[in-house]
Amino acid sequence: MGTLILFLSSIQAKVLHPAVEALDLRDCDVSDDALLQLSNCKQLKKINLNVWKDERLTVTSKGVAALASSCPYLREASFKRCSNMTDSGVLALALNCPLLQIVNIGGCSSITDASLHALGKNCQHLHSVDFSSTHVTDDGVIALVSGICSKNLKEIHMERCVNLTDVAVEAVLTCCPMIYILLFHGCPLITGELLAGADMFS
Repeated sequence: MGTLILFLSSIQAKVLHPAVEALDLRDCDVSDDALLQLSNCKQLKKINLNVWKDERLTVTSKGVAALASSCPYLREASFKRCSNMTDSGVLALALNCPLLQIVNIGGCSSITDASLHALGKNCQHLHSVDFSSTHVTDDGVIALVSGICSKNLKEIHMERCVNLTDVAVEAVLTCCPMIYILLFHGCPLITGELLAGADMFS
């Protein structure tokens, strides 16, 4: 089925066709209550809740966890700037959705290394991940890129992660032979020494 673009009230969520595979909710007013109503959408493979200007405060880990437990076939989960989402939401996705390929948690300011540990440990098929503008450290990046997804990772966005250093960049370049997009501008602790070696991936 094609992507649905809609305002997802609780009533509308209840009447969604159970075979729907994609929901594009970028411009919609969505909360945890609406996500809780998606339990009937067992075939859902893609959900996009990204926002690009302001923050989405109405989606939290409670709603994400409910979504993850109901939709085990998710392949793409995008929550950019859902700033009240925490590590527990990412952990629920990693544990319940083993087919995940694309994860966007950029701008989710409460995200820490625990999320990257969970993705690296459980998501073998992951090939694109955005954790820009979060509080992750080198340890989290190392856990991600040395995990079971290391050979599949092609795209990593870690811009504006103020705790990252050259160690994180080196870990990606060492562990991820398929990487071709690696973005790390706005990371003040990453020096210029590795830029020449990373140019080929930009």
